[in-house]
Amino acid sequence: MMEKFDIVIIGGGINGCGIARDAAGRGLKVLVCEKNDLGSATSSSSTKLIHGGLRYLENFQFRLVKEALREREILLNLAPHIISEMRFILPHQQNLRPSWFIRIG
Repeated sequence: MMEKFDIVIIGGGINGCGIARDAAGRGLKVLVCEKNDLGSATSSSSTKLIHGGLRYLENFQFRLVKEALREREILLNLAPHIISEMRFILPHQQNLRPSWFIRIG
């Protein structure tokens, strides 16, 4: 007898695994099909940074910034044991953006 699934996800990268986790959390029976190890291709090569939408401020996409911050907060609450804050320094070139503009972000 063949096993039945509610959803089959092709690809075990960050998106496939995220969708699988969400579906399983909703009580669905999930099958993820991946030819290699989960998260071993593009997902393993990413920066692994969870940003808050800083670059969207430049185009005044405030709704997108708010959404990015909300999603970041969800991830921080779900997995505090594997996520930590990282401070960064943003090099400044006056000919690209005025310093006051960067400080607003």
